[in-house]
Amino acid sequence: MKKFISSAASVIIALILIAGYFDLIDLSPPQENTPEDTPQDIVQLEFPADRYPETAEHIQNAIKQGKPDICTIDRSGAEENRDESLKGIPTKKGYDRDEWPMAMCAEGGTGANIEYIDPSDNRGAGSWVGNQLEGFRDGTKVEFIFR
Repeated sequence: MKKFISSAASVIIALILIAGYFDLIDLSPPQENTPEDTPQDIVQLEFPADRYPETAEHIQNAIKQGKPDICTIDRSGAEENRDESLKGIPTKKGYDRDEWPMAMCAEGGTGANIEYIDPSDNRGAGSWVGNQLEGFRDGTKVEFIFR
């Protein structure tokens, strides 16, 4: 009887290993979900319009004018997008040129909506968004929500 149990156990172990090898069952330990592991669903980001009112108004106006309300994170394209979106838009003393979609969005770049806004509002908003999205990988889609 012991020999039968030992043989049966060997067969079961072999079947489990074969099934794992062919990805029929997942043998990896369960892992906690982190932002890096988040599937490509749309992440909703509630923008603090009370803290950054000029940026919030700009984004909302741009969306009403047909610009996307979804931003696909593309950090590697930010510099090129910024160059393209601000091309031909002169600087203005005492103001920042705010773009929507943001430069860090794949949708940004040529054709972005540009408004002159207070530098502290613009830079504070940019820092806030960067911190909120820090753990999310490129390709993550983010919907900006205003309440």
